[in-house]
Amino acid sequence: MPTTTRQWLLNGHPRGRGIEIENDFKLATTELADPAPGEMLLKLHFLGFDPAQKGWMENIADYVAPMAIGDVMRGSGIAEVVASNGGRFAVGEMVFGTTGWTEYLVTDGKELTRVETDLSPTAVLSVLGTTGLTAYCGLFKVGKPVAGDTVLVSGAAGATGSIVGQLAKLAGCRVVGIAGGQDKCDWLVREAGYDAAIDYKAGGVKEQIRQHCPRGVDVIYDNVGGKILNDMLACIATNARVVICGGISRYETGSLPAGPENYFNLVFRRGTMAGFIVLDWASEFPAIRKRLEGFVKDGSLKYQEDIQHGFENAPATLQRLFSGQNRGKQMLKL
Repeated sequence: MPTTTRQWLLNGHPRGRGIEIENDFKLATTELADPAPGEMLLKLHFLGFDPAQKGWMENIADYVAPMAIGDVMRGSGIAEVVASNGGRFAVGEMVFGTTGWTEYLVTDGKELTRVETDLSPTAVLSVLGTTGLTAYCGLFKVGKPVAGDTVLVSGAAGATGSIVGQLAKLAGCRVVGIAGGQDKCDWLVREAGYDAAIDYKAGGVKEQIRQHCPRGVDVIYDNVGGKILNDMLACIATNARVVICGGISRYETGSLPAGPENYFNLVFRRGTMAGFIVLDWASEFPAIRKRLEGFVKDGSLKYQEDIQHGFENAPATLQRLFSGQNRGKQMLKL
């Protein structure tokens, strides 16, 4: 049994700037305690990455506990139980949840869930994990689309955005996505079933939205913020619902974005704009996971996973989210 483990520790708060891999993280080796009664020793197999992790590093996100310098970097993972002292899960079982960036972990497992799926185990971090749950809850609990609505998704080729659009199609909506690069836009239309895709790198986003959404946008699902959100707000229909999920643009600049310049269009169009935290619907997660898995099995929901390799590459893997390199859910195989 291992007596030590490597861990990535937080070494800087990157508020007001981008992530600096060399300065913001520190690789350390620490001693592993023997599992106390009710505890287990876990071996990590995969880590999952989300843009929100930068907000946690900055201590801007107040819905989670603040992180101090020297803390194990917070994050989700899939792990195997390799030893148990009367713990919740048996040796050999696979579990997932918040684990942190570590190779081994001693825990009581109270916040972990058994991996139970016919899909690849990694699905519990992607389409069946926070990614898929966020897409589902944001769209249906906040956006409330009805058949015939036009749904516009920013960051549409990302792990969450790509699922949002497909779920909206299943609900009978017309779906338009905004993504960076022609290859991502092609994937949205050919594989994810979007009705149209807008390459923001080509410019003229507002004009392209009006072209593809001539009756206006009924539901906006925003993962980007900044200028893209301004352009989308300019094109809303009467009684539009604007769902604020994320703000990748502000993670790139390192500061919180200014308020939308044309937010008053919500008044003119009698629209609403709301943010959400997916944890508010935690009691419904098991049922939602079953529904999402059913969609995958019957071929109506596709998802992508981008899996990097090597524990030493964890910081660089997180960085991929902010440079547009990832295709779908970003993960790391240890």
